[in-house]
Amino acid sequence: MLKKIVIVTFIVITVTQAAFIRDNDKELVKDTEHCLMWQDNRAAKTVKKTWQDAIDYCENLEFSGYHDWRLPNFNELYSISDKSRVNPAIDKNFQNVASSDYWTSTTVEGVKKYAWRVHFNIAARRQTNKDKSAVFYVRCVRDMQVPQKGQ
Repeated sequence: MLKKIVIVTFIVITVTQAAFIRDNDKELVKDTEHCLMWQDNRAAKTVKKTWQDAIDYCENLEFSGYHDWRLPNFNELYSISDKSRVNPAIDKNFQNVASSDYWTSTTVEGVKKYAWRVHFNIAARRQTNKDKSAVFYVRCVRDMQVPQKGQ
């Protein structure tokens, strides 16, 4: 009986994990579970900005043929972390990552001068906040279009 429970648990965990697909030509990673497309070029591991500059950077980004990029919210950015990995603690399909803090668009409730960030080292699962004037890495995201039936 225990063996069956372990197998069922493994299957459920495997099915609920995001499905990431890397596109090397476009330098991006598609998250088919959440219908998101992630920037994964050299800039994703080198560009550092203040919080407002990070928002502006993503909103003005023209990359891989798309113009509708944005700074991810906390849940979106946290969803690409991989707790089984360290340095960097991010899904293996991402090739351009600094093992450091990345901004999210999520402001800390009740403290407008702070925003949440995700740390992609061993502490990826720890959410932290920091004054928005601090400088951290930026990784942009966009919503993928879901194909209509018959397309």
